[in-house]
This record gives sequence, C-alpha cells and structure tokens, in this order.
Amino acid sequence: MKNKKAQVWVETVIYTLITLTLIGVVLAISIPVIEKQKDKAVIQNSINSLNEFDLTILSVKRAGILNVREINLNIGKGKFKINGNNDSLIFEIPGSSYAYSEPGITVNIIGTNMKSETKKKGGKYDVVLTLAYNNSANITINDKDELKEFSPAPVPYIFFIENMGRIPFGDCSAGSCSSGSTCINAQCVPEVPTINIYEG
Repeated sequence: MKNKKAQVWVETVIYTLITLTLIGVVLAISIPVIEKQKDKAVIQNSINSLNEFDLTILSVKRAGILNVREINLNIGKGKFKINGNNDSLIFEIPGSSYAYSEPGITVNIIGTNMKSETKKKGGKYDVVLTLAYNNSANITINDKDELKEFSPAPVPYIFFIENMGRIPFGDCSAGSCSSGSTCINAQCVPEVPTINIYEG
C-alpha cells in the first residue's frame, strides 16, 4: 500500500514538473512574440499620431495667416520632440523588440511625409520617425527656435498649431537678405511661413 502511495506521489511530482516545464517553454516562446507585437503597435500608433500632426500643420498652412488648430497627442512609449532649430518633428521609440525597417537605412514611410530609421542596439532596436519641414515651414515652439521634448504621459498632450505667416525680421535693400529670405518693402521676409506650436 505504501509503495502504491509513493508511486502515485512520484508520478504526481513528475507530471507537475513536466507541466511546469511545458508552461516555461510556451512562455519562453510566446513572451518575445507578444512583446514584438506590442512594440509594432506602439510604432504604428506613433506613425499615425505624427502623420495627423503633419496633416494639421499642412491644413493650418493652407488656411492662411493667424489660423490656429488644436491637436491631441498620446505618447505611450518613447519621446516626442519638436525641433525648432532644424524645423522637424521627431518620435523616438528606444528599446523596441520590433525592427520597423532594415537597421542602418533611412526609409520613406509610404503614404506620409515621414522618414524612418532603425538602429540595432544589442538585441533591441531604436526606431526614429522624422518629419522635416526644411524648405516648407519655419517650425517654432512657443515662438522660439529651440528643441523641446515630451515624455510618455497618462493623458494626451494638447497642442495648438498657429500659422504666423512670413514674419519680417529686419530692414534691407534689394539683395541684402540672408539665404531663405527675400526683400519686400525694405524688410527681410522669410520665403516660408512660420508655424508656431505651443501647449494648451
């Protein structure tokens, strides 16, 4: 009788160990796949958000001077940057399990004005999404040509995008303005409008 009980106990322990081993194997396989799919969704959401930002800027440009639009932006992972120094908007998603594009190569994202660059970092990837307005708009943040970063937050950021027009910045005579500007009515005027972004 004791031997039967011991045998049942040993079998129970063996079956439990086999079950735990199988669960461990399944988790080891499934967790990386789940993480990859989660990061893929984060990148796609970031692309959609940045594309919506771009469409709003283009709409404000078309609507003319002093036109203002509001936009909400969710940041679940990574950083959103407004860079007034080089007129660009950037989404950085570090430590992604998903490689959005081939590492080391900058690619255009079809259907958008964005570019994407994926950098391999250990077993992970840093994904950088960039919208550049070099020749179409002077992007400012709070009326300044500076860099501002926004981190993940539980609630959406509220931004306002305003078309400030082509703001004169100094007196001139024909041909004496800096590159990217022209002389109109004895004042240097940028060739592209200023689009100012500020938080609500």
